[in-house]
Amino acid sequence: MVGTMHAWQAVQRGHEVVQIEREAEARGASLRNFGQIWVSGRAGGEELATALRARELWEGIGAAVPGLGFRAIGSLTPVRNADEYAVATAAAARPDAPARGFKVVTAAEARAVNPALRGAFEAALWCERDAAVEPRTAQLALRAHLRDSGRYTFLPGREVREVVATAAVRDDHGDVHRGDAVILATGAWLGGLVRELAPDLPVRRVRLQMMQTDPLGEELTTSVADADSFRYYPAYASPQLDALAAARPQAAVAAEHRMQLLMVQRRDGGLTIGDTHEYEHPFAFDTLEDPYDHLAGVVEGFLGRPLPKVRRRWAGVYAQCTDTSRVVHRQQVREGVWLVTGPGGRGMTCSPAIAETTANELGW
Repeated sequence: MVGTMHAWQAVQRGHEVVQIEREAEARGASLRNFGQIWVSGRAGGEELATALRARELWEGIGAAVPGLGFRAIGSLTPVRNADEYAVATAAAARPDAPARGFKVVTAAEARAVNPALRGAFEAALWCERDAAVEPRTAQLALRAHLRDSGRYTFLPGREVREVVATAAVRDDHGDVHRGDAVILATGAWLGGLVRELAPDLPVRRVRLQMMQTDPLGEELTTSVADADSFRYYPAYASPQLDALAAARPQAAVAAEHRMQLLMVQRRDGGLTIGDTHEYEHPFAFDTLEDPYDHLAGVVEGFLGRPLPKVRRRWAGVYAQCTDTSRVVHRQQVREGVWLVTGPGGRGMTCSPAIAETTANELGW
């Protein structure tokens, strides 16, 4: 998605673009995510500003490309005890809370916004600025729109192997592609050419597990998170969070797999649910059932009903800056060639603004 959004920015500014993709279709984190445009948990300052600008851009792109499935649905994080409630209240008191659309609501108010939440909880943190798109089809819709411009060419099944001159690269078919600028948006692929061009890249890979259910049979009108997301996202750092961590440690399986609940309903009615975080290499080649069981239990507690049958399980890998306060790693690696990678879990949310910043810095 980061690469495609760079193509979008260039075409919108009147340039011709050739987008080279290693796979026949994108198959990495750009598809294996929630499709969330996630403003709520972002760190204050640059990260929040980037997410808010991206949210604005997503809405505009969504209006131009209906196939994205852009939906300004907001999110709810139900809280189940006084300690979680205190963290939500502290978040709603942040100076930047109005920009996020933060508000603590009662359980009845949360159910008025999202009637599918019929389970047990005491209150919820509402974030009006959160949104969603359809990750499995977003790139297809964007590329179809780009092709209609007459200034866009998509070359799948090719890998860039070598920088041969200023703003010129050779792919593994032996073809040389020359331009005014080359953007290497390599996702989680950090070996090969990337290692040759940037051997000390301050970026790591992160693996996660997710799942998707059969249709719920009713509308889930918002994204949903649980209070474990308070422990994961920097916006919630506070003395109240420290007190929560001391008084109520995470469930053992959640702590072991660095888990939180995030949940979004797809347009077909199914629920995308996750996730775990694995940082140590080499990553496992298989998925584990205990995290899925934990997530199913949390979801069923909020919905007050059994979870529909799980029909898909998968793992994915994304690239994250080792300094997690950085939104993205952007580096000129050769004359006319820039590497853009490492947005971490912000990739889907922030990609339009990341690409806009690149375009502005390069003077497109």
